Amino acid sequence: MRYEVDFLVVGSGVAGLSFALKVAKYGSVCILTKAEASEGSTKYAQGGIAAVMYDSDSFDKHIEDTLIAGDGICNREVVEMTIREAPERITELVQYGVNFDKQRGGKFDLHREGGHSEFRILHHKDNTGEEIERGLLQAVHDHPNIELKEHQYAIDIITQHHLGQRVTKHTPGVECYGVYALNGDTKQIDTYLSKVTILATGGIGNVYTTTTNPITATGDGVAMVHRARGVLRDMEFVQFHPTSLYNPNERPAFLITEAMRGAGAVLKDLNGQEFMQKYDARLSLAPRDIVARAIDNEMKLAGVDHLYLDARPIGKKELMNGFPTIYAKCLELGINIAKDMIPIRPAAHYQCGGIVVDTHGETSIKNLYAAGECSCTGLHGGNRLASNSLLEAVVYAHNAATDAIERVNSIAHCVAVPDWDAKGMVLNEEMVLITQTRKELQEIMSNYVGIVRSDLRLQRAFDRMNLIYRETEDLYNRSVMTEELSELRNLIACAYLITKQAMARRENRGLHYSIDLLNNK
Repeated sequence: MRYEVDFLVVGSGVAGLSFALKVAKYGSVCILTKAEASEGSTKYAQGGIAAVMYDSDSFDKHIEDTLIAGDGICNREVVEMTIREAPERITELVQYGVNFDKQRGGKFDLHREGGHSEFRILHHKDNTGEEIERGLLQAVHDHPNIELKEHQYAIDIITQHHLGQRVTKHTPGVECYGVYALNGDTKQIDTYLSKVTILATGGIGNVYTTTTNPITATGDGVAMVHRARGVLRDMEFVQFHPTSLYNPNERPAFLITEAMRGAGAVLKDLNGQEFMQKYDARLSLAPRDIVARAIDNEMKLAGVDHLYLDARPIGKKELMNGFPTIYAKCLELGINIAKDMIPIRPAAHYQCGGIVVDTHGETSIKNLYAAGECSCTGLHGGNRLASNSLLEAVVYAHNAATDAIERVNSIAHCVAVPDWDAKGMVLNEEMVLITQTRKELQEIMSNYVGIVRSDLRLQRAFDRMNLIYRETEDLYNRSVMTEELSELRNLIACAYLITKQAMARRENRGLHYSIDLLNNK
């Protein structure tokens, strides 16, 4: 099938939905999402969204906290713009029907998380992302000019390459004409022509064995832009959340929000002893990269698979009221967090780099925007400050929408785009070729390109990835396209970019930490 729309949105998280709602008055809007609309990373964001809402805090403090966490790699102009826009974007979310917890007097009940100097995290209990997703999805469903299509898997961005022109990273004026998408119902690849396209495809967590990301987070947007020869940056900066619930049989790993440490929970070893004093004066509220490395080191020194988070100091009433999702989840596993410590370990959580965009959210490819975790705005630098991600998503969705609205009427559909050619392709009947390669890739990345790295590990990962890439491309070139095959190609592309950019960085900065670079900080 062939479709034409004014605005094409790939992804149905906070960034994609926010963009769609803002542009819907100015043309036809179609949202493509690879699974159910609510099944994205936004839904799993427990902690909240950071914003300066009251005089007890200040923009300058939030800016400084962000710059410190980013380890000197943030774009200060972007940081200032994002943080100063925050209150207005929060007001819009409330207008869309999102509920944030409030105190009795009506003021927002604010949390504090690691790296923040003030209480500034707006939240809805411990399921903030789910509440934001609910509110925005309801607004999208209620809008007559937005079509939301589930189980539609974007395969590739359409550019001049698909018109027979050779496109390299040096080709000037590369344009996006839409996407090819695999229809989950018909198993056919449809052609979506658009005037404006935005990628809001989320992160890359499933490059690793253990991640808090949903199974849909396979780096699709990043990989598509990489194949289209777009610009990507800072892929080596992968944030591992220090405290995912240790439950080896569960995927994705269940997140234990950093807000719990902000409320008084303390990290401890298997003997019940605190250890963060050995690593940072901020103890359990140090930034995530420091805490994750500390936990990783303590686990390796003791030869154990997990440590503990002791939430008992918070008190049962506050645990049940403030963290009901975590309380219930742990209770299902026989852990009463009011009496028992929570077994935890780090898990891949957030991609700080990605598709390079300007302050309007536009990529290096004309008429293609990106927002949310798949993008690299310059806000996070080398390490994301907790709860800045949802804020970045709504700010850049707004900026992209504003820019796209001004330009959409001057853009025409490229009707010369051919439909997807699957002639000569055969159905791959050996799924093990995909599943085993995916497991192998995840093991390589977890063991060699994880929280702590070395030159030797990175080189071994790079060498093995080249073999995996060649095997998978050979399979791709002769097989009927499936979601599993496309996801594998995307994961390989992301793993390659992370490893290559990690090898190129010759200093320990932010989330990139190599034992061979300890004296080069």
